[in-house]
Amino acid sequence: MDLNQSIRLLSSWIGQIGDLGLNLLWRFIHIVVSLWYIVSGIFEAIESYAISLGLNKKYSSIDLEKLRCLAVVVDIEAVQDVAKVVELLQWLTTIGVKQVGLFDSQGLLKKSKDLILETVPGSMLLEEIGKDFSPDGKRIALEFISSSDNKEAVMKAANILLQRYLKSSHPENDKGENFFTESHLNEALGVVGENVHVPDLLLVYGPIRSHLGFPAWRLRYTEIVHMGTLNYMRYGSLLKAIHKFTGVHQNYGT
Repeated sequence: MDLNQSIRLLSSWIGQIGDLGLNLLWRFIHIVVSLWYIVSGIFEAIESYAISLGLNKKYSSIDLEKLRCLAVVVDIEAVQDVAKVVELLQWLTTIGVKQVGLFDSQGLLKKSKDLILETVPGSMLLEEIGKDFSPDGKRIALEFISSSDNKEAVMKAANILLQRYLKSSHPENDKGENFFTESHLNEALGVVGENVHVPDLLLVYGPIRSHLGFPAWRLRYTEIVHMGTLNYMRYGSLLKAIHKFTGVHQNYGT
């Protein structure tokens, strides 16, 4: 065996040992991460049950003054289980949430809104109440939202903003208002007769960490929390998410 063959054989051995080492390292990391998620899931489940049973006094009272509007996004595969949605709304009513927007991308919850309104005690349609709304007791206002909602109003509002920009600009020096603020958008939507309720907190029930098609223009200062799948929802986790939001300080860009 000459020197070149020895070098090639040594290189082959080193490559095989390196591949084996990387494979073992990858499997070790995978096991560690999997164990971490399992332990975290067990801990969260125990904590959730403790909160549900009232063992954690930290969550015994929540100041909901900051939570004027809450939105719930439901994955399209889970939206067929109306009983779970009703149970979730009953939990929110128990907690004391007064205004909830229910969203699914295809608007299937809208088709079941009569059943939901009949099943959830104290529930009513937000559109039948008006913009200014402060119910007393265990009452909750519901808004059913889909991806197709308000698109025409947004187009009209965008056209109004464009026309205002064109009127305020000067073609000879290209100067004018080249930015739009929240007040501009609200004013334009008011002109077309659209009163939009922007959620303070968005709870996403689905398999992935995404807003699942919820209209992005309604998420100006919204806190988004992924809650896992609807089938495995927990009252304690819901209470914890709302409690955490009420303690968050929002700077609103300042």
